[in-house]
Amino acid sequence: MRLDKNATSVASSASESLWGVGLLQSRERSPLSLTRIVDREREEGRRREENRRREQEREREKERKRESKVYSRDGRSQITPVMALAPPSPTFTLPPPTFSVGYALTSKKIKSFVQPKLEELARSKGISLVAIDRSIPLTEQGPFDVLLHKSTGKEWRQSLEDYKRLYPDVVVLDPPEAILQLRNRQSMLQDVAELDMSDAGGYVGVPKQLVVTGDATSIPAAVSEAGLKLPLVAKPLVADGSPKSHAMSLVYDESCLTQLDPPLVLQEFVNHGGVLFKTYVVGDYVRVVRRFSLPDVPEGEMKRNGIMPFPRVSCAAESAEEALAAGILDPQAAELPPRRLLESLSKELRRRLGLQLFNMDIIREGGAGSRYYVIDINYFPGFGKMPEYEKVFTDFLVDLAVNKSKKTSRADSSVC
Repeated sequence: MRLDKNATSVASSASESLWGVGLLQSRERSPLSLTRIVDREREEGRRREENRRREQEREREKERKRESKVYSRDGRSQITPVMALAPPSPTFTLPPPTFSVGYALTSKKIKSFVQPKLEELARSKGISLVAIDRSIPLTEQGPFDVLLHKSTGKEWRQSLEDYKRLYPDVVVLDPPEAILQLRNRQSMLQDVAELDMSDAGGYVGVPKQLVVTGDATSIPAAVSEAGLKLPLVAKPLVADGSPKSHAMSLVYDESCLTQLDPPLVLQEFVNHGGVLFKTYVVGDYVRVVRRFSLPDVPEGEMKRNGIMPFPRVSCAAESAEEALAAGILDPQAAELPPRRLLESLSKELRRRLGLQLFNMDIIREGGAGSRYYVIDINYFPGFGKMPEYEKVFTDFLVDLAVNKSKKTSRADSSVC
């Protein structure tokens, strides 16, 4: 237990007052004079103690007489006596309990995510955010209550396993094997395709798609055999967050398919009113923002030729909100999906994927109705772009702390 510096000085002063500085310094005095000094100091100490007890009694009496007014649900006042003051606090103070979160992120992710406002809000809630030093063995750092990361490398996975053996109660956000599902666009949407969300207020599915791993010359035949209709959205098979993984294109005619660069995924393009709903999931917390997306392809342009490259599907949220406010964006196309649908979808995907931190790109077929498609899922995305992400994320960490404390209490009770 660490004592406060002020507490130490107070204790020291009390010791000097009780025994007398002169007593500690004067070893040459006679036994008689020493006895008188000790008796005098003891008498003064008894008087101080008596005065202190009397003062406490007076304070308790005041509190017993004090009353406060509270109100019942029907509005009538009730009189309730105020509880007596607790005894004076001890002269030392303990540091506030902290929930330690170690994070192993890239410098780019740290810059966008671990902002001063996030750190400040975390501290105010008893959460300590600590950067993990990758040059030092993980087992020599911490201990941490939570490990926050985005890595799936073999060495890092081994480091996490070693750490969990040393600290079995640590919460890893998220398991590397679960993260790997979202690094491959073939497995990414598999769980979504198996969902039945009809009871939640709408249909949720995946656009018809084809995975191509062979030579580009085989793509036209594969597309024809799979029954996919042009235009098609071509996406790299690997979704590792690199610029290349975001390099997508819209393919209008069959002759251009051989110009693509496998391995890739081909998805049927679904007209959706040019609006995408980026849905952030942080544990039980769900937030959705509107983003501009690819414009609809009119029937007359379905047979146009060529490939139209684009870096990523969604554009800035601010411009979409501004366009809606200015009346440029169709309100029907911009209407957010039902909250019940998004919450049910998020909860089910968290369970199936084994992940707590991700976002989904969702579109509404035709820009209206209740048919929705998930076209992409990203692990630990740019939460800095999510409104009020600092509050959402720290509230999520507080929930983890509470749940972990409950588990520890239950474990202790079972042992007893």
